[in-house]
Amino acid sequence: MRQKNERRRWWGTLIFLLLILVSLGLIFNEQIKTWMVSSYQPKVTTGSVRRNQKKKATYDFKKVKSLDFSTVAKARLKSKDIHVVGQILLPQSNIHLPIGKGVSNEVLALTAGTMRPDQKMGEGNYPLAGHHMVSHTVLFSPLYFKTKLGQSIYLTNAKTVYQYKVTVRKFIPPTDVQVVNQTKRKLVTLITCDATGANRLMIRGKYVQKMPYKQAPESVRKGFAGSFNN
Repeated sequence: MRQKNERRRWWGTLIFLLLILVSLGLIFNEQIKTWMVSSYQPKVTTGSVRRNQKKKATYDFKKVKSLDFSTVAKARLKSKDIHVVGQILLPQSNIHLPIGKGVSNEVLALTAGTMRPDQKMGEGNYPLAGHHMVSHTVLFSPLYFKTKLGQSIYLTNAKTVYQYKVTVRKFIPPTDVQVVNQTKRKLVTLITCDATGANRLMIRGKYVQKMPYKQAPESVRKGFAGSFNN
């Protein structure tokens, strides 16, 4: 009898601890998720970009899931499958992200993803997709809260820096996929969800100039050298 009582107390204690852990996980779900995203800090070099540009990626946006806890956890476990091909920097919006190739769940959970297999920085339309999270500072969330007309957008492949200026801030339906298409004009197009998730926010910038990475303004080089806000 004594052994049975001790066993019951042991199981009761174990169940109690498990309930506490589950409760803490639910309470701090967003904080843990944000931490997992921001802990991804890949090193971007000309060599890594050159290698990753040759690798295959998926561009099926229909398969993209919402950014829940399990999606982020799987992305962190499979982060080696993300092929980083550059960086994006919006200094006035506090956005600095690695650019991942494609729009897989892993890519979009941790980076800004390219939306066409043929896109090149500084040539035609360069579209990027990114998630909008509860946190106002992670991934493409600052686009919604901070990005305004006239602000600068910088892209780099670690060799060249491309500067654009924001000319369009517009909410569009998710069916308006033509904004991703190639154009004759040199543009950068950034897409994220609106506050409700029903529509999309499109930020579009027109091309200003390009410059060798080493000749970019010091503030821009420092921005690219800093931590990512993913």
